[in-house]
Amino acid sequence: MTKALWISILRQINKHTGTHPCNFTTQIISGGCINETIKLSTNHKDYFVKLNRPARLSMFERESEGLKTLAASQSIQVPKVICMGIAEQFAYLVLEFITMSSRGSAEQAGRQLALMHSTISTQYGEMATNYIGSTLQINASCDSWPRFWQQNRLGYQLRLAAKQGYGGKLQSRGERLQEKLPELIGHVPPASLLHGDLWSGNLSYLTNGEPIIFDPAVYFGDRETDVAMTELFGGFPRRFYDAYNEAWPLEAGYKTRKTLYNLYQILNHLNLFGGGYEQQAIAMIDQLLAETG
Repeated sequence: MTKALWISILRQINKHTGTHPCNFTTQIISGGCINETIKLSTNHKDYFVKLNRPARLSMFERESEGLKTLAASQSIQVPKVICMGIAEQFAYLVLEFITMSSRGSAEQAGRQLALMHSTISTQYGEMATNYIGSTLQINASCDSWPRFWQQNRLGYQLRLAAKQGYGGKLQSRGERLQEKLPELIGHVPPASLLHGDLWSGNLSYLTNGEPIIFDPAVYFGDRETDVAMTELFGGFPRRFYDAYNEAWPLEAGYKTRKTLYNLYQILNHLNLFGGGYEQQAIAMIDQLLAETG
């Protein structure tokens, strides 16, 4: 990363903000496994910059669209998008830099997530193809939630896994599971605005305790997919779920659907990170098949 890169990015920041920062420093921020992340400090203000290969610009474009869609719901804080583009052989995305705190109102986060989910579309999907991690996430519009989940979520991830050599039980049982989706889903959910990748690492708090979410994979679908993922890797405080359910109670059958929806995330982890997730995925499929008799 050269000085020329940062000068090029600063020019675009100037263009989009009308400010004229001149002095700057950079600091590498750890935590991401897909992009390089940098704090860009200027004499005007600080910015959060993501860098990747030029071919990954589309990933930043979809992230920007997702953040703007979430912001338009006026339900929960998200980072403001400043600009994006290609400079000096890097794709970049510039966001406002936000000082975060580990402490905040989990109750407010639950209520605001329910409010975000109350933004409803007429179709499932309804967003351009984007990314879950670095995997393509297909969001083609569909009027059937079981069909959307089969075609664009489980079926797609299972096909990716097959291409990587994960066959046998995963594929045979995964095929049976797809036939059972209408029974397992068991309801007709509204097409809610979703974060799409809402694990604990993608929700934090401002210094005033207000919740903020980031790194989305936005589409419209069953709100329970977001709630389910909050429980996948450690979970959120109990008061988060109590506040969510007070605002908009989850429907009967959520426990089964939680496993079904989190299977998508586990299959994606298998495709991204390798075989350690294969047995977990098979166990989840077997659990779901057992529930259908």
